Amino acid sequence: MTVNKENPARPLDQGRLDDLLGRYVNDLGATISAGNVILGDKLGLYRALAEAGPFTSAELATYTGTAERYVREWLAGQAASVYISYDPATGRYSMTAEQALAFADPAGLDLSGGFELAAACLADGAMIEDAFRTGRGVAWGTHHPGVFTGCERFFRPGYVANLVSSWIPAVDGLGERLAAGVTVADVGCGLGTTTRLLAESHPASTVTGFDPHQGSVELARAAARAHPAGLCTFAAARAQDFPGTGYGLVTTFDSLHDMGDPLAAARHIRGALAGDGVWLIVEPFAGTSVAENLTPVGRSYYSFSTFLCVPHAISEGAADALGNQAGEAPIAALAAEAGFRRFGEVAQTPFNRVYAARP
Repeated sequence: MTVNKENPARPLDQGRLDDLLGRYVNDLGATISAGNVILGDKLGLYRALAEAGPFTSAELATYTGTAERYVREWLAGQAASVYISYDPATGRYSMTAEQALAFADPAGLDLSGGFELAAACLADGAMIEDAFRTGRGVAWGTHHPGVFTGCERFFRPGYVANLVSSWIPAVDGLGERLAAGVTVADVGCGLGTTTRLLAESHPASTVTGFDPHQGSVELARAAARAHPAGLCTFAAARAQDFPGTGYGLVTTFDSLHDMGDPLAAARHIRGALAGDGVWLIVEPFAGTSVAENLTPVGRSYYSFSTFLCVPHAISEGAADALGNQAGEAPIAALAAEAGFRRFGEVAQTPFNRVYAARP
């Protein structure tokens, strides 16, 4: 033990202090590394390494039309992060297949998107500080634009990997009904990744994405025009009052916890569904208590929730926002109070839990 000069009654455990300092160094490096990841993504440095490397710093700078001295520093930092690989014998940098999948392939894991989202959250620090002091909310649409695009990139790989292949088949009869053709409302659709996936994989169904943020709706429409493989449309509407009835499927992907009145949303969804319809609820992975969520995933989600989810729900009038680590119990209670007779978890990943509710 080491004496705590500020408070001798509380001796310091040097091992615990060293562990804390180690975590601090890792976190500090990760925080500033975010900006470097974003630069590598925007400047095409990762893609160049994956497609044409190995490169020295001079070779990569020439290939990408960037300045060598900046590239040299960037490469060393990325190698220290183990996001790229370095060969000391040749002085060249490269990417393994795994590193390329993570950072150089837009259709891969696209981990740069998570850093884009985190950096955009930090750019909004003044607004969140004011919210802490005043209790006021911060509406989604007032955030840095990188929040919208970064959020879509952060969640897209999980949706692409799981929605069609495992989540829909996990709900009894849902895949067959979508193949035969039903109307679908994708509520809180953001930039429309899930809307397009549903439409492209089930062309007999008609899919509409609804989101209260007009800017996201416009971005979703633009993306749909670029990928016109399925029948889908987009409109600005809230979960509490999106139009239409008789839906065979209503979906909420990582959005229920953001709502100011999730019970009103659940009741409206119940009324909008056909008698044999399904509400597919995808939420961030969470346990039943804070103690169960003290994990690396929980840490990331609580941090994002502080900047995004809770402030937006409060901006819509929430008295006690759910937050993205609410867990199953409050969602099940909402479904029951809204009139759903059947509710249960049907699938999960390390990042999401998937529930189905039926009238």
